[in-house]
Amino acid sequence: MRDTDRTGTPASPAQERNTPRQKQQFELGSGPGRVLVWFYGVFTVAAASRSIVEMVLDFGKAPLAYVLSAVAAVVYGFITYSLVRGGERARRAALVCCAAELAGVLIVGTWTLLEPAAFPDSTVWSEFGMGYLFIPVILPVTGMIWLRRARNV
Repeated sequence: MRDTDRTGTPASPAQERNTPRQKQQFELGSGPGRVLVWFYGVFTVAAASRSIVEMVLDFGKAPLAYVLSAVAAVVYGFITYSLVRGGERARRAALVCCAAELAGVLIVGTWTLLEPAAFPDSTVWSEFGMGYLFIPVILPVTGMIWLRRARNV
């Protein structure tokens, strides 16, 4: 038997086949994840700028709607950061945030339909994101599918 392992010379193909493979780190922001990063980045900027402008110009008109838009911006920003950062811990954090985002969209969307008087102005999540082509309700579902797939790689 040769001493190749101890001397630092590369292992032969036979030796490489016999060594256990390490699980390859999955890049959350690669492949289809790049599209998610892009959408979440755009929605972070859109929700943040919308809420800032509305809060500065006319906070008294619809404070609940404007605060909810700011919350949406923070959630979007954290998911964007987690997707770019990568790793198992970031994947789990992004998965929790996507679930919270979906719950928020469903709760706020239902609330805006059942009690429109509570929202004199719309939020990012109003009517399930109808003002944003329903992307706010589609995005967390797509994100959770991607993040669950990433766990299995």
